[in-house]
Amino acid sequence: MDTLTPEARSRLMGRIRGKDTKPELVVRSMLHRMGLRFRIHRNDLPGRPDIVLPRHKKVVLVHGCFWHGHLCKIAPGPKSNTGYWSPKIEGNRARDSRNRTALSELGWEVLELWECEIRDLCKTEERLHSFMGTEPSPPSVPR
Repeated sequence: MDTLTPEARSRLMGRIRGKDTKPELVVRSMLHRMGLRFRIHRNDLPGRPDIVLPRHKKVVLVHGCFWHGHLCKIAPGPKSNTGYWSPKIEGNRARDSRNRTALSELGWEVLELWECEIRDLCKTEERLHSFMGTEPSPPSVPR
């Protein structure tokens, strides 16, 4: 049961960042360890993608499950004030779709990663290698 007052909930939601989120930092760190260099939040591309790999003409979008309407077990959807949140989240989903289409039409390949998926680090790294067409490096052998 939600025990926060509407004012406290509003303060809490207002503190959530749109950039440099933990899932985004995890993905950026993985890409960097893979030897890939990237730009972040390029405002000359539709939707200001989270991670842009210009040399490869690829984009990685890191979506928060609640904000982008994933409806998984970590974010089953809004429980209160649904009259506000449901249209807002649907609007976010429609905007995401328009941005993905626009990026594709400009020749960019797009990988969409969800906050809940990124928690499985091995699977996320596999998806990134597959998307980038790179081979995972062999595990380090202790000397």
